[in-house]
Parts: sequence; structure tokens; C-alpha cells
Amino acid sequence: MKLNRRLNQLSEAEYRYLLVNYRRYTDFNSLGLFRSLLENERLDLQQRQRLRDAAADAFPKFYEFLQLKDPDTYFGLNTLGQELTVADKRAAWDEIKRAQQRILSNKRIRHRNFGLYTKHNCGYDTCPFNGLMVRQGARLAEGVMSFDTDKRISNNRHVDHRAEQRRRERKAWANTQNYLAE
Repeated sequence: MKLNRRLNQLSEAEYRYLLVNYRRYTDFNSLGLFRSLLENERLDLQQRQRLRDAAADAFPKFYEFLQLKDPDTYFGLNTLGQELTVADKRAAWDEIKRAQQRILSNKRIRHRNFGLYTKHNCGYDTCPFNGLMVRQGARLAEGVMSFDTDKRISNNRHVDHRAEQRRRERKAWANTQNYLAE
């Protein structure tokens, strides 16, 4: 059975029915469900908050993974109805970043190509690269996920081993000079 409707045009009762019977629909998209809660203009704020809580209870693992897959949507859902200061927004984004790092380490995932981080999205409608799948660390990648614990990266986007190599060569040269002097 197919839904055959846009999720952001559903009413609260239809959302509730969909959350209970989502397995019946072959075209059900859980990411689309969470995004539609932010986009739906037919719902008021209290209805959106109730539906967000119901959807988070129905899909707890996906809601947690949403921090990694689509952090903008997760931030919008978590702060639904709140008026935030700049410091509050920064603290919320820092918490999302820590949660992303925790999720990646718990699941032992080494790459960071998830959701929004896999496609080029510069914000310009006329950009020919919009929606293009990009490799992690490529020049076309816009929102690259990075943490403070990451190793230093050089211009060609590989871990910079040159400093360590120069140090070893310098030590080796000094050792050969000492050996020749004796």
C-alpha cells in the first residue's frame, strides 16, 4: 500500500494513524516524517510538539541517529517552540557535535559520509553541483563534519605526516654526524 500524499500536508490524526501503521506503507520515509513536522503549516506548535514526541517514541534509534544524518532537522525539532539566544544555539550545536562524535565512536564508524554530508549543497539555486554526491574531504563538499580531536589535515586533504617525517630525518642526520665525528 502506498501513502500517495506529501507528509507535510497531513493532519494530526493522520500523523497518529501513520505512526501506528507505518509498516503498511511501502513508500514510508522516516526522515521525511521528521522533516515534515517542521514544514507542515496545517499544524500549530502544540500539535507539532506532541507529534515530535510521538515520532521520537515510535523511532527512538532513528531520532538519535538524526543528529548525525541531518543535524539541522534535529536542531529544529529539539528547539521547536523555544526562543533561543545566540549562546543557547551555540551550546545546542556543541551538544549535537559531541553526540555525533559519541555515536560514531560507539558504532565504530570511521567514515563521516552521512545524510547532508554526502551531497554538495552550497545554497545557490543556480549551482550546477547541487545534489551531486561528493567524496568526504573533497573541495566540493560544503558542510564537512570535523571534531577538535581530528588530526591535522594539509592542503591535499590527507593527514600531514610530513612534519613527523622531517623530524625523523633531522634526528637521523644528527646521529650520522655524531657517528662520523667519533
